[in-house]
Amino acid sequence: MDVKDLSGLSIDELAEKEKQLRHELFNFRFQLGIGRLENPMQVRSTKRDIARLKTVRRQLELLQTQADQPVGK
Repeated sequence: MDVKDLSGLSIDELAEKEKQLRHELFNFRFQLGIGRLENPMQVRSTKRDIARLKTVRRQLELLQTQADQPVGK
């Protein structure tokens, strides 16, 4: 997942994407526990995708709050 792809999404879409990734991570951890996960690096990759998503979402939230605040003395 690329940051450029994420930056084009709205905050609600990012929240939904995070929910999907967390569900995917749960499934990967479950498969890892029972020994059926073919590529253990999927867990690490999914965690990093969640972190990227959270970072982009936070940046968008900060931009919105800055746009809402009046500028001046």
